[in-house]
Amino acid sequence: MPTETPLTFSTQEFFDRVQAASPKVAVFDCDGTLWSGDAGSHFMRWSIETGLLPPDMVTFINRRYAEYLRGELSELVICGEMVQIYTMIEIPIIRQAAADFFRDHIEKNIFPEMLQLVTDLQQQGVDIWAVSSTCDWVIEEGVKRFNIPANRVLAARTEAVGGVATNRLLAVPTDEYKVTALHGVGITAPDVVFGNSIHDAAMLAIAAHAFPINPSPGLIERSAAEGWPVYYPASVAPQV
Repeated sequence: MPTETPLTFSTQEFFDRVQAASPKVAVFDCDGTLWSGDAGSHFMRWSIETGLLPPDMVTFINRRYAEYLRGELSELVICGEMVQIYTMIEIPIIRQAAADFFRDHIEKNIFPEMLQLVTDLQQQGVDIWAVSSTCDWVIEEGVKRFNIPANRVLAARTEAVGGVATNRLLAVPTDEYKVTALHGVGITAPDVVFGNSIHDAAMLAIAAHAFPINPSPGLIERSAAEGWPVYYPASVAPQV
């Protein structure tokens, strides 16, 4: 049987539906939702190409990422390891690298519609949160473009000691762990949640109003089952 297709909003319908929800708390995934592409894996590859990572970490993460692509590692494990590989690097060096990387490779992929939506909600006093399984250095840098402060970012992160990254994981918000991260800051029933991947489904499910954005095939199927209408920014809208 063919997979059901969820209702697709136009941009105006999408904006109107969000406004009709009168949100007080809004939660956004980042990669694929606020901008196109996977900044997490892209930053990993960029770190290899620029020599930011030492050779032993390059060998390790190349092997592990290949295992992930073959389905031998979970999303939770690989996202954690993609942060742990920066162990023993000074935090200011990583943050500068993240700033250079985002400016040169991801900033151009920001969805203007999502930037406008976040801006509109902020002007209305909505509490905005960003939740991502990509490392906090990249996400905190990226959401500066949306005027989202670092204290409203829940991202994959490790402990820093003496200004140096360690391999001690503190959080990897993916799948149900996105919900766990939100619960940790007291958010149990957000008014609106936006996400693009099946790994956002648990977070979308706790929202009063779920908004799948640029959904992956797995999230399209879940959206159809849940009755969640979907939205595609113009730059990634399917060709009819």
